[in-house]
Amino acid sequence: MLTLKQQELLNFIQTRLEEGGVSPSFEEMKEALDLRSKSGIHRLINALEERGFIRRLPNRARALEVLKLPDAMHRASKVAAPPQLPASPPIAANDVLEIPLHGRIAAGVPIEALEGQNMLSVPAALLGAGDHYALEVSGDSMMEAGILDGDFALIQRTEVAREGQIVVALIDDNEATLKYFRREGAKVRLDPANSAYEPQIYDPRQVRIQGKLAGLLRRYN
Repeated sequence: MLTLKQQELLNFIQTRLEEGGVSPSFEEMKEALDLRSKSGIHRLINALEERGFIRRLPNRARALEVLKLPDAMHRASKVAAPPQLPASPPIAANDVLEIPLHGRIAAGVPIEALEGQNMLSVPAALLGAGDHYALEVSGDSMMEAGILDGDFALIQRTEVAREGQIVVALIDDNEATLKYFRREGAKVRLDPANSAYEPQIYDPRQVRIQGKLAGLLRRYN
């Protein structure tokens, strides 16, 4: 069951794809739904994606594909002319979202993760469903995973992690680090991606997951 706004957005995306084979930009969606900010569009798209109505096409700048329509919209479409499917995957204009930038995080020995009020502009294509924030990487212990000092780690908020995921782990409630999450018997092991560093092993009560790596942003000077 979709909300009215979710149905309006799905209908708008479908219409634009049928007309030109190109999914609308976030700005066009915002104006079509008369919303104040693009963050509201981002939430609606996440909801439609989670419910299986749309999907983001990989390796394209926020391109969208409609997978299915609600029954009411599907019945209405049968009355009109059958929709023409795009001949090629839709390509949409680049768009960006602003997410909170919460200080620096160690990719080496744990350091304090500073809470801040800064925002970071991120291509929407790098973010999937859920709530996100960014941390600036300090250190080189994850370099073999392609995570370098000065990179911005894009983190999806979560309190759980699967074996082998790269996570933000808060240790003893005051230090945070970016590492591979693994279990070793009754312990939690945080593995670096640099042979110069040793794994960190903790009692599970010492470690609290604060998010998992969703993407990476790098500046080139």
